[in-house]
Amino acid sequence: MGFIEFITSKFFDFLSYTGFANATIPNIIMIIVGGIFIWLAIRKDFEPLLLVPIGLGIILGNIPFKADAGLEIGLYEDNSVLNIFYQGVRQGWYPPLVFLGIGAMTDFSSLISNPKLVLIGAAAQFGIFGAYMVALALGFEPNQAAGIAIIGGADGPTAIFLSSKLCPNLMGAIAVCAYSYMALVPVIQPPLMRMLTTKKERVIHMKPTRHVSQTERILFPIIGLLLTTFLVPSGLPLLGMLFFGNLLKESGKTTRLAKTAGSALNDIVVILLGLTVGCSTQASEFLTFNTIKIFILGAMAFIIASASGVLFVKLMNLFLPEEKKINPLIGNAGVSAVPMSARISNNIGLEYDRHNFLLMHAMGPNVAGVIGSAVAAGTLLGFFS
Repeated sequence: MGFIEFITSKFFDFLSYTGFANATIPNIIMIIVGGIFIWLAIRKDFEPLLLVPIGLGIILGNIPFKADAGLEIGLYEDNSVLNIFYQGVRQGWYPPLVFLGIGAMTDFSSLISNPKLVLIGAAAQFGIFGAYMVALALGFEPNQAAGIAIIGGADGPTAIFLSSKLCPNLMGAIAVCAYSYMALVPVIQPPLMRMLTTKKERVIHMKPTRHVSQTERILFPIIGLLLTTFLVPSGLPLLGMLFFGNLLKESGKTTRLAKTAGSALNDIVVILLGLTVGCSTQASEFLTFNTIKIFILGAMAFIIASASGVLFVKLMNLFLPEEKKINPLIGNAGVSAVPMSARISNNIGLEYDRHNFLLMHAMGPNVAGVIGSAVAAGTLLGFFS
């Protein structure tokens, strides 16, 4: 073979490896979807810490290349860098570490000072079990239906943890769906809250929360850990790390560890989690009819969960004296989107009464929702593992 023929042959071999030669319409669609996620994060400020890594991950995971070239660069190729990072998702390492960070950043004082608010967080989990029944009716297997239903908790790490155990083939779609609805909380919840409450209910003033002693704050994660994990041992990875992180924060002696867990470590894990979750949405796996059904079920679960919290508060108020009534606007905070849904409760309350600050009250059901979604995940895992 002459020199010219050799160069020509190698040039065409090189072209066969490029993304231009291997691109498909589904790849292009998913790259556009990734761009939309990034646009929503930057332009609309929809959870940028989540959507920027996920959006870039979607683009990264759909860069076309020659599948049989043995390059070891794809997420699903053994020994590739992305595959190594993805082990944290597939084996369920990242979600407990995220819960460690959440625990280290969370103040449970609002819940401790008004324990009945835990019922609102529990009521919001109804969306999970409602979506489970519908998913079964749509033909999903019981374990798949459980993985899809957890989207109703608006808790991305919990959704990843449960789906990685019960339905790993659907994990990419479930994770992206869960994080998408978490980002869309400011869009979905306010109209629902206005529709389900009256003007009189929206201006209910709640008594200021009482002071919570350090002893109470220290005992809470220990007692909470024992109560929840004795009830649902399968939720131990999430609940154990959540309460451990909170104990680091409240002990007063491990401030450095709490700061690390809630900042540097949490940021690293969120980066890797978001990027690899996005990368897992390769067009061949993601663009299916099941994905469409998952997004519809996820929306339904999230709407039911938000509505359940609001309606449960209205039910509670029927049995509470006038001076102890709860503003139903904090019912939406029963989902696990901390602290976004609590801020929405506060913002809607201020729209109708600029002196009615609901943030601290809403944080009670909000943190209860985090615990509730982990308990629900543990319950489903115990049933279907």
